[in-house]
Amino acid sequence: MDNFVGKAKGYLDARRGERVTLEELARAVGASPFHLQRRFKEAFGVSPRGYQDAVRFQALKSSLRNGTRVADAVFDAGYGSVSRFYEKSDLGMTAREYRARGKGQTIGFCSFVTSLGTVLIAATGKGLCSVKIGDRAEALERELKEEFSGAELISRELAPLKTQILSFLHGQASLSRVPLDIRGTVFQRRVWDALRRIPRGETRTYAQIAREVGAHRGGRAVGSACGANPVALAVPCHRAVRTDGGLGGYAWGLSRKQLLLELEKRRK
Repeated sequence: MDNFVGKAKGYLDARRGERVTLEELARAVGASPFHLQRRFKEAFGVSPRGYQDAVRFQALKSSLRNGTRVADAVFDAGYGSVSRFYEKSDLGMTAREYRARGKGQTIGFCSFVTSLGTVLIAATGKGLCSVKIGDRAEALERELKEEFSGAELISRELAPLKTQILSFLHGQASLSRVPLDIRGTVFQRRVWDALRRIPRGETRTYAQIAREVGAHRGGRAVGSACGANPVALAVPCHRAVRTDGGLGGYAWGLSRKQLLLELEKRRK
């Protein structure tokens, strides 16, 4: 990483909540705005402006989780108004719903056995909000209840979504158009969208995905976005692999990632 890029990040970190222009940042680290913009994006996957937005967004989410009033959290994070926050954010649920971990939301969920093990799916009225894979339904349900502890969780059949998931695992359907109700940073959403565009039976390296979303040296950042994916299968992060052919990581276990890739190639 170029030395001035690290200095730029440090400068922004020291001024969280402030709006630092590219020109100001370039002067502070002794680089041209164009060169700084390009190198910063290569290093971190987002522009300096995008980095500031992501930091503000994470600060706001932390405040909301700690019970801070929505208006206070929004202004403390540096947004000029509540409406400005909603215009710029990718929270998914509203800020109040997120602060309360889904309080006031009704989320239906069900679990079922598949060739991958037990799959738990959960959905709001807007779309799929969680897909988890594991060995035991009870453990997956505990994770869901912790994630959405303020929501009303109701065991439901969710038949259409369940059917689509099972059909997908049998090579008979695509999940690329399943409606989602998920939250993430701007960069994470870009990565997740790119993953949904990868055709079934194909893979892309983390570096290729990074280039597609404009983060030319952001392979590691892409891996982190894959790890934060809340809806396995629907956002097919199993299709992201290492440049050397290795599988890389997978939140639900590398054996399941390998199995998914084999299933997709056989039924391409």
